[in-house]
Amino acid sequence: MASSSTALDRYAVLGNPVAHSRSPAIHAAFAAATGQRLSYERVLVPMDGFEQTLRAFAAEGGKGCNVTVPFKFDAFRLCPRHTERAVLAEAANVVRFDAGGWWADNTDGVGLLTDIERNAGQPIAGQRVLLIGAGGASAGVLGPLLQAAPAEVVVANRTVERAQALCSGHQPLATRHQVALRASGLADAGAGFDIVLNASASSLAGDSAPVPASVLRPGTLVVDLMYGPAAAGFLRWAEAHGARTRDGLGMLVEQAAEAFALWRGVRPATAPVLAMLREQLAREATQP
Repeated sequence: MASSSTALDRYAVLGNPVAHSRSPAIHAAFAAATGQRLSYERVLVPMDGFEQTLRAFAAEGGKGCNVTVPFKFDAFRLCPRHTERAVLAEAANVVRFDAGGWWADNTDGVGLLTDIERNAGQPIAGQRVLLIGAGGASAGVLGPLLQAAPAEVVVANRTVERAQALCSGHQPLATRHQVALRASGLADAGAGFDIVLNASASSLAGDSAPVPASVLRPGTLVVDLMYGPAAAGFLRWAEAHGARTRDGLGMLVEQAAEAFALWRGVRPATAPVLAMLREQLAREATQP
């Protein structure tokens, strides 16, 4: 057993399912690039056992963790301290076990915005944005999206009441940043958006187009928050209608860099890691 002076700080991603997670590779690359000594693992959490698993990981010396579906709301509830963006989302994807108590944040939104604005070169300020879905993923990104001051954000969801509830909780922030915010169904969201974000479960279900093609115009940037095969159908549909497309891999790397900085106090470069993952996905796509 390693001595306390040489033991690695432990981190993990907790979720169900979790075997597909790229987070261990991402954080290993960040650690190597920044000279940080840590380990990062996947933890498969029983559907009814998140609290027990989180407490056990902390008790065993874990320093922090990422939380993925379907436990982000549970993570928020179990932490006594939160960042403003976690409070807005009422969901957390990052937990840090501090001496003064557990601390929760949500880095999904800042990860998405960094990928759109810096990596894709698409400004958000003054743009019309359609956000598809009203679940945990949308809750995580809506606050930072409003802070980027688009002209309008429409939250479209199959169940309009859920979209209305999400918008209601964010209306003060929208007003503060002078953003027109409204909820709609999937069929009547509007037309000709500058940016379309798919944060719904449609990709996981294999559905290619949860909204009509009228939401697009030539050159619309369409982002599916999923990546790899899960995002392929929706992005193919968007491309066929003249949109520019991007999957959620960049968001994944950028939100991980934000989490890494919160844990370790150093911000890693993301471009080399994103390129590495793109190459991995390309290789996997050619394998039988």
